[in-house]
Amino acid sequence: MKNFTKGFIKENPVFVLFLGLCPTLGTTGSALDGLAMGLATTFVLVMSNLFISLFGKLIPDKVRIPSYIVIIASFVTMVDLLMSAYTNTPGPNGEPSLYDNLGIFIPLIVVNCIVLGRAEAFASKNTVISSLIDGFGIGLGFAFALVILGSVRELLGNGSLFGLKFIEGDGILIFVMAPGAFLALGYLIMIMNKFRDKTA
Repeated sequence: MKNFTKGFIKENPVFVLFLGLCPTLGTTGSALDGLAMGLATTFVLVMSNLFISLFGKLIPDKVRIPSYIVIIASFVTMVDLLMSAYTNTPGPNGEPSLYDNLGIFIPLIVVNCIVLGRAEAFASKNTVISSLIDGFGIGLGFAFALVILGSVRELLGNGSLFGLKFIEGDGILIFVMAPGAFLALGYLIMIMNKFRDKTA
């Protein structure tokens, strides 16, 4: 259970370890985009942890990292093809599809340091069950961070949440642009640090 919950607060990949910041900043223009990216990464983390824990000891040390990348890339390809098939429909008013919004960041899960880091540091050295729990915990912690950041940016930038409009009129435009991602993330890290200090 400890491995499952550490990804949310104590070892959150985004707010504490500052890993995976490229997709974090690039895919959180809305809460839905953040959730989709987080769940896609969680799936890859869980499945790659499972296979690397199962077969890691059979892989020669000299080709360990390339082999891990091939395993990770296989699951990323599955996610990319599934999302292309089922989330590639434009919105009712001609908005870009979810797949288009995430764009290149789905294939780039292959080189996400969170996924390769957990494969090397944890899955290759631990049991299958522990690796599965670790993958879920870190993956859902990453998804949690993306949803929080996406929700803040969407609410402040558009006055909406998961596409549902709550505030009439235009929001603060900067929050749906690239600089807004840095601003929102900085404030969320500050709040998370305060929370961690109180619960430490």
